[in-house]
Amino acid sequence: MSKIAIVTDSTAYLPTDLVKKHNITVVPLVVIWEDKTFEDGIDIQSAEFYTRLKTAKKMPSTSQVSIGNMHAAFQNLIDQGFDVLGIFISSKLSGTIQSATQAKEMVGAAAERITIVDSFSTSMSMGFPVLAAARALENGASLNDCLAIVEKARENSGIFFAVDTLEFLHRGGRIGGAQRFIGSALNLKPILTLKDGKVEGTERIRTKSKAHDRVIELVAEKVKGKTNIRLATLHANASDDAKALLERAAQRLNPVETIFTEVSPVIGTHTGPGTVGLAYSFD
Repeated sequence: MSKIAIVTDSTAYLPTDLVKKHNITVVPLVVIWEDKTFEDGIDIQSAEFYTRLKTAKKMPSTSQVSIGNMHAAFQNLIDQGFDVLGIFISSKLSGTIQSATQAKEMVGAAAERITIVDSFSTSMSMGFPVLAAARALENGASLNDCLAIVEKARENSGIFFAVDTLEFLHRGGRIGGAQRFIGSALNLKPILTLKDGKVEGTERIRTKSKAHDRVIELVAEKVKGKTNIRLATLHANASDDAKALLERAAQRLNPVETIFTEVSPVIGTHTGPGTVGLAYSFD
């Protein structure tokens, strides 16, 4: 049986301990700020990023994983005797899938040993399918088994997130169906989700605390009657809010796993500080 390694990108927000435990390779997207290029979570960390964002006169932009970094990750694993399963951020949000496709072509005859999957998502709603595949591999799953597991986990995972403002999504061109919320009362807090690989507006709530309450309600509706529920909160410089949200959600939904993680600079560029999300997955 061939050895299989999993590659994903930095927007999966998998905590470092889980990345190491399950031998997952993570390739970074890119932040471009004042003519300098930073690799997401490597050259610039979340705390530094959000501190700098508060006083920045020029806003950052983002770019997909470089073809060079993707090729290096693929080639390194192939040289070690692995076949590769790459699971990446939605092609409707980033060109990372394009980078992966071009990097695959660069490995020549070994290209047949690389399988690329579009998660149609990002953050931990992508991270949960990645983890499901990694855990299946540890239990002896084949590549075809893993593909089926990823497809199922992709269908059974999602996220709702409350943002302080739509300004950053609008400016970065990632606003998708949430465009309809632009121009609404400034004190309303939008709740967004990912649908068919794009950002979509769900509701507008008057206060942040009520928006967080509603996020829990929306996730509860999605996981009602399901088994082996997993939850993850993610935050953009709002750790206390995210911890409180995860604690409340866990008390209500009794998950088998909870994960607390951050919104990295790449996605933070588009959501802005203060964003808190609740991702879910179930069997």
